[in-house]
This record gives sequence, C-alpha cells and structure tokens, in this order.
Amino acid sequence: MKTRPPRATISDVARTAKTGKTSVSRYLNGEVNLLSPDLKARIEQAIAELNYRPSQMARGLKRGRTRLIGLIIADITNPYSVDVLSGIEAACRAQGFTLLMCNTNNEVDLEQHYLQLLSSYQVEGIVVNAVGMHEEVLNRLQQSMLPMVLIDRKIPDFACDMVGLNNVEASTIATQHLLDNGYQALLFLSEPLGSVNTRRERLRAFYDTVKSAPQIAAENAEVALHQPDALEKQLREFQQRHADKRCAVIAANGALTLQVARALQRLELRWGEAIGLLGFDELEWAALAGVGITTLKQPTWQIGYAALEQVIARIEGSEQSISEQLFSGELIVRGSSQPLR
Repeated sequence: MKTRPPRATISDVARTAKTGKTSVSRYLNGEVNLLSPDLKARIEQAIAELNYRPSQMARGLKRGRTRLIGLIIADITNPYSVDVLSGIEAACRAQGFTLLMCNTNNEVDLEQHYLQLLSSYQVEGIVVNAVGMHEEVLNRLQQSMLPMVLIDRKIPDFACDMVGLNNVEASTIATQHLLDNGYQALLFLSEPLGSVNTRRERLRAFYDTVKSAPQIAAENAEVALHQPDALEKQLREFQQRHADKRCAVIAANGALTLQVARALQRLELRWGEAIGLLGFDELEWAALAGVGITTLKQPTWQIGYAALEQVIARIEGSEQSISEQLFSGELIVRGSSQPLR
C-alpha cells in the first residue's frame, strides 16, 4: 500500500531555503519588506518545491482569531434549512470566514455534543436555526457568551439578535388570500406550538385576520410531523364538519405542507377542487403537484446571508442594541387556492 508523504512543515521550508523559521514566518505573514530579494526568492522556491501549505488554523490561533463560524441546525432535511444554509455559506465566502455546520437532527444529546464541539474549535460566533431545538440546549447557548444570531426564533429572556420572516405580515397575507377567494371554513395546521414563537405568531395572525369575517369558520389543530393517521383524522373531520362550506387548509411550514398533500391524496381530496391548500415555504415540487400548490415564499437565502453578516458585526465589536431583522414573504398563487367560480 502506497503511503502518503509527510506534509511539509515550516522547518522543512526554512531548511530548504537555508534560512530560519522567523524569516519564513515573515514571508507567510506578508512582511516581505523585511526580507532581501534573494532570501524572498529562496523561500518562494522552497515553498514550491515542497508544496508547502501553511495551517490556517494554527496561524489564526496565533493571532487570536480562527475565522470559524459555527452553525447549529435542528433538522437539515428541512428544505427551509437547506436554503438558509446556502445564504450563510455565501456570506462566509464573501467575508473570509469558514463555516462549521452541525445538524442535531432534533436530538438533545447531539445538540449538547455539537455545542461542546464548536467551543473546542474556538469558533468566533454561532448562528442557530433553532426552531425545534430543546430549551436546555438554548440555555447552554446563552451561557456560552459567544456572539450569536438566532434564525426564525425568539427566546424569552434571551437577549440575542434574530433574523427571520415577518410572520404576522405573512400569515395575514396568506389568510386574507383565502378569504378573498371565497373560502368559508379555514383550518390552520401546525406542529405542536410549544414555546416556538414562529408558530404562535402565524396562528395569532390567522385568527386576527378572520375576525373581520365573523361568518367564516376558523379552526386550528396541532399535529406532529410524522403522524399520518392523526393528520388524516384532522383533515377528514374538518371536511365533514363543514361539508356545506368551501374548505381550505393552511400548513404552517414546508415539511408539514408535504405531509398534508400526501394525506389529502390518501383521502382522495383534490386540492383546488374538493379543498383549498396553502403552505408556508416555497418547495420545488409545489408547482408540479396537481394544479399546483399556493405557497408563502420566504426569502430564505437572504435570511441566511443577513444572519451571518449580523454575527460578524458582533464579532467585530458592534455595540448596537439587540436587533430583530424581519423579511417580508411573497405569496405564490397556484391552482390549489383558486377562487370560487
């Protein structure tokens, strides 16, 4: 078995260039004005011959900087999280930082493990996509004292920058769209509310909007993401209770929208005909499913980019007051919420 040659060190470069490590360090740190042209040329030649690559981690630690950003994601399978990650990565590249991404899969042991791991790598700041994250881990994050930005979640008594969707505005737009299109019974479906402000804000705006139309039957239900039988039961009973009305469902996030679409297919209820359907988050397949599914599109890439910019501002010493940066969503209208004919 062929073995890989040992990686060249700064001592190897100094020996090949017939100089000391201090001179090589000066060259690597850009202090070439302190070196003679002949010495600079010898060091360049030695680096090329040995294919030397300095350890960025070691150089950063020597300066007291790692230029590492930690990202904790509760569930990387969520399309929302993938799009946010793309924006964060783009901002890291633009700002010269490296991203360490940790997917906790909504498991408390992994959440604690990754928090400790990021601390051991001496990350300079953390971005947290915290929807679904356990309170115990969020408390640990708060105690870490690292510059931090939360994406799409606020935590009581936790003074921290937050970037996310304007949930009240978005839910109002979505609900009003269904009212304007003649739906008479609306069901707002979400995962268990718990203390997740995102879900609570969308639900509250839903009810605030239907107050203007007292003749509308408005309901909400909570269902775990992977409980298809419970979801089918909620949908079937809602449809039966309001058999004399035109019914529509609002799904509070993209992952739930997919489960609702599957359940409606099993129940043989066609969206856009037997029932209306509107989901939060734009999904690639939404335009292709039946007559298309109306969605409330979030500017996920922009949210991720802005979150990374904000945490870097904190790293660099920004003392501005705690901020809440909210983005507007966009309603993408398709056949699943078509008006009454």
